[in-house]
Parts: sequence; C-alpha cells; structure tokens
Amino acid sequence: MKDSYDLVVIGGGPGGYEAAIRAGQLGMSVACIEKRVYKGEPALGGTCLNVGCIPSKALLDSSHRYEATKHDLNEHGITTGDVAIDIEQMIARKEGIVKQLTGGVAALLKGNGVDWLQGWGTLEDGKGGDKQVKFTALADEAETTITAKNVILAAGSVPIDIPVAKTDGDRIVDSTGALDFTSVPKRLGVIGAGVIGLELGSVWRRLGSEVVVYEALPSFLAAADKDIAKEAGKMLKKQGLDIRVDTKVTNAEVKGDQVIVTSETKGESSEESFDKLIVCVGRRAYSEKLLGEDSGIQLTERGLIDVNDQCKTNLDGVYAIGDLVRGPMLAHKAMEEGMMAVERIHGEKAQVNYDTIINVIYTHPEIAWVGLTEQEAEAAGYEVKTGSFNLAANGRALAQSEAQGSIKVVADAKTDRLLGMHAISAGAGDIIHQGMIAMEFVSSIEDLQLMTFAHPTISEAVHEAALSADGRAIHAIQRKKRK
Repeated sequence: MKDSYDLVVIGGGPGGYEAAIRAGQLGMSVACIEKRVYKGEPALGGTCLNVGCIPSKALLDSSHRYEATKHDLNEHGITTGDVAIDIEQMIARKEGIVKQLTGGVAALLKGNGVDWLQGWGTLEDGKGGDKQVKFTALADEAETTITAKNVILAAGSVPIDIPVAKTDGDRIVDSTGALDFTSVPKRLGVIGAGVIGLELGSVWRRLGSEVVVYEALPSFLAAADKDIAKEAGKMLKKQGLDIRVDTKVTNAEVKGDQVIVTSETKGESSEESFDKLIVCVGRRAYSEKLLGEDSGIQLTERGLIDVNDQCKTNLDGVYAIGDLVRGPMLAHKAMEEGMMAVERIHGEKAQVNYDTIINVIYTHPEIAWVGLTEQEAEAAGYEVKTGSFNLAANGRALAQSEAQGSIKVVADAKTDRLLGMHAISAGAGDIIHQGMIAMEFVSSIEDLQLMTFAHPTISEAVHEAALSADGRAIHAIQRKKRK
C-alpha cells in the first residue's frame, strides 16, 4: 500500500474492479478497497460474483437440467431411470464457480498493477485538490489515511429489510440465504415477484418446492411491456409458481419449524405456513462507513449520491457509480459507468447510453427487454407501431423443444426508428442484444427487415417481428390493417 494514488476505487464489485483495471491499463497508480469477506476469505467481485448474478445463474442452470432430465426427455426418445438431485453437490458446484471467478478478478487486478486493499474505505475530505481517504484494514482495524487525486465510489447495494418479515438467516432469509439451502423446502414463500424473486422461486420450484410468490403491486412485472408480462405470467404459473399480485404480506414469524405468513388481498386477510421464506423486495444503496462527516458529497432526496450524466459528483475528481446512483441496479450498468468515469478522469469523452441498458430475468424461458415498452413510447408522445412473432412458428425453436414465447419490436411509426425490443424465449438474454446494437446505431425497422438472418435460428424471430411491424411477416398470417 502506498501513501498516495492517482485513483482510489472504494468497492471491488463489477463497477469498481472494472474501473480499477481500466485505470491500470491507462497507466494510473490505483488502489481498490474492498471489505467483503466470503466464506471466511477476503473476496472481490461484490454481490454479483459472490452472492448474486453468478451463483444464482449456476443454480438456475443446475435446476433446469434436473427438471429437463426428469420431465422433458421422453419426447426425444430418451429414457432414464430414477433421477435424483444432490443438493450438496449442486451448491459445491456453485461455490466452485464463484471461487474461480473471484480469484480471476484478484489476478486481473494484480496483473494490471492495482493494489487490492482489504478493508473499509471512507471518503473523509473530497473538497480539496487531493482527496483524503481513510482506509481501515480488515486484519487488525488499523487506520491509514491515503491521498488520491481522484476517487470513484462503488460500494454497491444490499437487500432491503422489511419490518414485517425480519430475516433470521435460517427460516426467513434474504436472497443470499436462499442460495445456500441444504435441502429442498417442501413449501417455500417468496416476498417480491421481481427479478430475484422469480429466479430464486424458479430454482427451488424445479427441485420440488411448492412455491407461493407474494407481490404487493397490482400488476405483474410492471416494468416490462404489458404483452410480454402477460405472457410471462401465464408461463410461470403453468410451471407451478403461485404468483399472487396485489397481495401485501403484513406479518411473518417463525413458530417451531414453520414460518407463518399473514397476507392481505383486497382487504381480506389470510394465513399460510412455509418451511422457508425468502424476502426479496429490492435493494438499497450501501453507504456504511463510505462517507465521512466532512466528505462534502451531495446526496439526493432518496439518499443516493447525486451525480451528472457522466457520474461526476458535486466534487471535482470524485465520481460515484452503480447502485449508489440513479438508474437501474444492474451489474452491467455499473461496469460501463466505471469505465466511463475512468476515461473521463483520463481526459477522454466517454459516455454511457442509458437508453440502451438491457434488463434480463433468467427464468426459463428468459425475459428480456431494451428501450421503450409500447406503453412508455405512447406516453412519450410517439405514434407507435409494433410487430411481434410467436416462437411456435420458428423451426429451430420447435426442433429444440423451446417453442415458447415471442419477440416484439416497438417503433416510431413516423420515422420507422426502432424504440425498443422485448423478448420472452430461450436465450432471450442473448437475443435482446440484437435490439440493443440496432438501437445504438439508430436503426430503423426497415434495416432489420433488410438483414439476412441465418436459418434455422431462433434469431429469425427478430426478423419476423420486424417484418410484422409492417404486416409482412412470412411465417405468420398477417391481418390487413383497416384503412
């Protein structure tokens, strides 16, 4: 550890470590401060690599393979004997992937000359030329003051606690605890039908749990396009998720080996018992020990760090990124903001296009979208035209038993410009990038119509959806528009 650096990054999650690596590539002296301890060892990678994006996808993949092996192979002429799941091995595989990736991040920091400081970072004074950062070591809690020409705040977020369902780390858990169940709960309750709730609910439902998902909002997946949300709701309920919208949990308490959940729907109260309850109602910015009393940082009314479009705070040389600032709490958003901040510090004119940030829910099939929904486009004053195509008419989807879902495009009827793309399909999280790239290049629906998509591929559904916007889809009967 040095006494001074060109850049100190507080937070070693996706946004923080990518910023540190990029700064190292640009020749800066860099320290990345991270206080996380995972399974008894200091760990980089933040929530995403340790207890979020990566481990949840590992469990989603394992549980999907189990369910597919148990229920979906007969139609292919494949017969198996009894199929069983070894939860201990499944969790061990997940832990191995986490360890491999977090170890890789540590190697990348070292390879780019970044000092990984294991402990807490506090911005004490950001108002002067050189910033003052207090570093508190994990090992012995020794405090050291570091000076930095620039600082990036990237401390991330933590799950929101709710007083009616206090987590105990055993029967009532947050999203982190739900990744480490040692057995399959017979009955599982989930508070929150957002990304985390649907993904974790899907994991344990596939493995045999009876899952009830409580959602306080009156509509399902309110952030998604209504057509996609409606289709997703039907599919997930058919799979066995009991999703209850407009239902508020008013109390949850442990009695013996059960969690008793009281909920209210349209004024009527009901009570149910579960073996486990997952609380995943959202996340909040993590700011513990991040800002000293004299840091000078300006906050928003919501308690987030106030930044401009380039993630610069009110203090020169101090940036904040990711879950600490406005916008969706997504790892890929934080990554690009970190890169932008570093390149701005270096004198370049980097910018993040917030209009093309992708959202993905890794259920099966996946749900993904980019840009405006049809409803948002109409509210923004656009004359809207849409096109959609059902995967039931897609040859590749049928051939691989994935003929569920659809692709939808939203466009400006006057200019033909693509405004958004929405998908529910196998691999939707990858397919949606076609819409993101098209939007980055300000493509029109006609551009997508004129492109040649390989046959047979699921991506052909993107082409057909674009054709459908003008009543030209080949593999779907198109209704003639009334004049």
